[in-house]
Amino acid sequence: MNVENTKNMKPGDARCPGPSTKDIIVSDGWDVPKELIAESYEFLGDEDIDYSIYTSQDVFDLEMKKLWPKVWQWACREEHIAEPGDYYVYDVGPHSIIVVRTQTNEIKAYYNACLHRGTQLKPCASTGSSQNLRCPFHGFTWSLDGELKEIPCRWDFPHIDDEDFRLPEVKVAMWGGFVFINMDENAKPLMEHLGPLADHFKNWPLEDRYVELHIQKTLPCNWKAAQEAFLEAYHVLETHPQGLPTAGDANAQYDVFSENVTRFVHTIGFPSPHIEKPMTQQDILDNLRGGASDEKVPEGSTARSVQAAFLRDSLGKQYDADLSKYSDSEMLDSIEYHLFPNMFLFPGISLPMIYRFRPNEMDVNSSIFDLLFLRPVPRSGDRPLPPDPVKIGIAESYASVPGMDPGLGGVYDQDTSNLESQQRGFRSSKKTGQTLGNYQEIRMRRVHKTLAQYLNA
Repeated sequence: MNVENTKNMKPGDARCPGPSTKDIIVSDGWDVPKELIAESYEFLGDEDIDYSIYTSQDVFDLEMKKLWPKVWQWACREEHIAEPGDYYVYDVGPHSIIVVRTQTNEIKAYYNACLHRGTQLKPCASTGSSQNLRCPFHGFTWSLDGELKEIPCRWDFPHIDDEDFRLPEVKVAMWGGFVFINMDENAKPLMEHLGPLADHFKNWPLEDRYVELHIQKTLPCNWKAAQEAFLEAYHVLETHPQGLPTAGDANAQYDVFSENVTRFVHTIGFPSPHIEKPMTQQDILDNLRGGASDEKVPEGSTARSVQAAFLRDSLGKQYDADLSKYSDSEMLDSIEYHLFPNMFLFPGISLPMIYRFRPNEMDVNSSIFDLLFLRPVPRSGDRPLPPDPVKIGIAESYASVPGMDPGLGGVYDQDTSNLESQQRGFRSSKKTGQTLGNYQEIRMRRVHKTLAQYLNA
């Protein structure tokens, strides 16, 4: 499709020539969930996104006041607080929240600060089990239900009313095995925030999965720039050229389902439209396997079909799971949903990731990337305990983490290799903003429009 042809179209109508993502998935021959091939695009404008959104301390401070205390965000998994007394501390910027499971099995959340002189009741980013919430400074103590239980030298505090001195609660809601919190007492229900996401994931219940691996990496850029590196497949051509023989990039599908929910789907096992030389199905399979494969693609079959069948068998045995119901697309493709402000969910089987991007304390130029892998709960029903996050620094490779696939770790290294130079470029550029593609970068624009609603509220 040449430039002249695109000029005759309405903004956002242009698409990459050749088979679309939907065409490829339908041609697999599976009866896939209708949500997987649903399409929802809307042109949202083409104005530049000002770089100050990523670099300004004033904007950052406004987010800490108007975004993070007002929005639903996932704090932990339910299995992180599986037993009465278990707690998990979730931190974002200056905000710190303790999520606990009470003795009556209820999940509650509190601001992580003593009502006496403000000391944090539990250390940041800590987990554990406790029969109460006791301040380590002077010993003020609350029950897991938030009830004041003890004041040392109580005689000196006749002005404290026990009921008024309950720990202030934070709204809590559960979905998909995740515990969400919201510091806004007047927040709309979580299900309204999720919108169409909840309906889509009825096909892929994440509560039936467990955390196999959790990596936590510090990134040298603003949290928004960090997550935007994962919102599009446009970067595959330059950043992941080794993937072009087996990855649909320019023909990926982008969807905007609501103010809070977007998605892309890009296929695996189908060559990029940038590959000009024809590839046989055997060529594609060999590339998927990392070299010449002993397995041959039967006549009339496809590399996608052969690789998906292989994964159903091998991953099914590895995780003691029945994967027979999952289509080739669900087994192979990069199906990535984004829930505003900072959560990514992959419902697929071979790419079962969850991402979270948060500000790193009060540093506008750095962020924390949580990368989790969720695997199917075994048929036995025994759910392995969630591992502690493996924390790695800016210069450390994802591949250095025990249990991480080295090849995939290298891909993540590529994904985050440009972020420091991008953050620096925001500040050094004579041009004052980034110019987004109408289709391939629509998810970024949707995030910025939703963010503006919070900051301008």
